[in-house]
Amino acid sequence: MVREDGNELGSRLSAALGAAAPSARLQAALTAGTRPDPAYVEPLVQRCAVEPDFFVRDMLTWALTRHDAEPTVDRLLIELKSELPQARSQALHTLSKIGVRRAWPAITPELLLDPDDEVARAAWRTAAGLVPEGSAAGLAEQLSTQFHRGGRDVQLSLSRAFAVLGEAALPVVERAKAAADPGVRAHAMATERIMQDPEEGFDAAIAHAQRTVALLGAPLVEG
Repeated sequence: MVREDGNELGSRLSAALGAAAPSARLQAALTAGTRPDPAYVEPLVQRCAVEPDFFVRDMLTWALTRHDAEPTVDRLLIELKSELPQARSQALHTLSKIGVRRAWPAITPELLLDPDDEVARAAWRTAAGLVPEGSAAGLAEQLSTQFHRGGRDVQLSLSRAFAVLGEAALPVVERAKAAADPGVRAHAMATERIMQDPEEGFDAAIAHAQRTVALLGAPLVEG
């Protein structure tokens, strides 16, 4: 049996990943992960940038984690500079799943502060998971500028990143609890509760924090 060369394999996968039906694309990504080949890395990464279906994107990431880490990481690092937000966010997500610490220097302040919420969320999660020893406090300082950013899901992602950073991030959270912005104070308080008890739901934590901030800001009533 004659084995197809890399170009043929890559071209066939690219065509399969471009199928109209999400189920067909899902199957193509599953097959690429089940039978890894170096030729699959490029079409998998390229599809990550444009795939509209969440479940297919998740399978694409899984397939990439099944390939040799070093060349896969090299290709994903290129995507972090893409003009497409989805390319950046999906590359970050995949890097977090692979867990190769040499990707840490590529998670720049620009990614941590990315105007696209999905990119920023992926950057927070990946950075918190890959941060080297001794750098957690510095990362926490950068992340603290994002307190009270976005809606519930964005804020939950930031709180979870702080929870991963753990004790090194506590002084930063403590300072944020005294911020002038009441939204920042509430988010910092909720984050502290999540760090102390990861089992506590975020909705309960933020509601408790908002009540506390409102009570502390209420004027005193003289008797």
